[in-house]
Amino acid sequence: MRWLLSAGVLAIAVLCANAVLAAEVEAWPDWRGPHGNGVSDSATAPIAWSRDENVAWRTPLPGPAGSTPVVWGDRVFLTSSDGPKLVLKAIAAADGAELWTRTVTTGDRGVRGDEGNLASPSPVTDGERVIALMGDGRLACFSMAGDPLWSLDLQDKYGRFDIAFGYTSSPLLRDGRLYVQMIHGDGNPATQEARVACLDAATGDQVWSVKRVTGASRECEHAYTSPVFANAGDQLQLITHGADFTMAYDPADGRELWRLGGLNPPGNYHPTLRFVATPGVGDGMVVIPTAKRGPILAVKTTGQGDITGSDKVLWQLPRDTPDVPTPLVHGGLVYLCSESGTLTCVDAQTGERFYRKRTTADRHRASPVYAAGAVYLTSRGGVVTVVRAGKQFETVATNDLGEPVSSTPVIVDGTLYLRSFEALYAIRDSGVGG
Repeated sequence: MRWLLSAGVLAIAVLCANAVLAAEVEAWPDWRGPHGNGVSDSATAPIAWSRDENVAWRTPLPGPAGSTPVVWGDRVFLTSSDGPKLVLKAIAAADGAELWTRTVTTGDRGVRGDEGNLASPSPVTDGERVIALMGDGRLACFSMAGDPLWSLDLQDKYGRFDIAFGYTSSPLLRDGRLYVQMIHGDGNPATQEARVACLDAATGDQVWSVKRVTGASRECEHAYTSPVFANAGDQLQLITHGADFTMAYDPADGRELWRLGGLNPPGNYHPTLRFVATPGVGDGMVVIPTAKRGPILAVKTTGQGDITGSDKVLWQLPRDTPDVPTPLVHGGLVYLCSESGTLTCVDAQTGERFYRKRTTADRHRASPVYAAGAVYLTSRGGVVTVVRAGKQFETVATNDLGEPVSSTPVIVDGTLYLRSFEALYAIRDSGVGG
């Protein structure tokens, strides 16, 4: 009993210390930011810029990538292609100077024309270490100074990836544990290769691993989404999305908490309904996209077991789901950015639509983010549309970088970091506040 009490006190002390550290350090630790939902804590954010205006610095990069940079204190980390190499870079937030570059793996290849390469997953950091995952399944962990700590190959550990357009899922890092989802398969529902795993971030050793069985078939076994955390009261949930189902797990042991099906109806089964857009989280709910202009749903996080068709489903819109950008939940509203740049705003609790407006007429691969009273939408051509948050649609600014972008913007302490296929930008101006 005395040992258990001491261990409990120590665990609480560590958690409190981590909370204090996180509060003191300006950070965007993974691709969806400090709260895992695309919402920035920054009191101000840049509104207007171009390639030459309000650019604090621009650091050229050796090759394209769709991964989102992450920030901790005075450092920005990002992955990139560099010829055949796939690398992790550390860049000084103050002036864009390169601090170090480490090769994670080699053998990069293009995916689906100009859509991407194997540097699509975003890195993660907790201020002690930074971890990069590449599209070939290679994981590598480094100290903040760039010292190699450990590495492993997910394909060697969990089986060869079988996914049409390459593995793109970004990992999550919390309380010393790294979470990865591998939703793929050979198309045969009898085999079910998908898996979710938790690793010790200090060593790379497995903490737990569970098979993710859904019965999906053909290309629907493949997903290009990333896991996210959601809160259900005091309980943290690990949300995974793909292979016809959204599923929640207990991060402590991998126990399945709930699942939502019906996203690819058996009576009208679509053989290529692969999910690309990651669910949005916030306000005790998960907003669940599908694909191919199909439905989008919102569910409470308090469900247990199979919640398909239950009262845990808050609302469902019959069509026009985002195809790639993740839904954004903030201030009682949900923002849905379509592939073509149409922004839809609905009530988070009811799904009532307030507006549906076209922004930049271009592909949108990046996910929307919120900062200082505005929502930022990024087109593939490098145009970022800034829309005032709220029930009324208002375009605040349209900013053309003039370079292709599929990475999500990052906004930390008044600075917007934007990774194009050619460079990393730090953009600063007075902003409008929120």
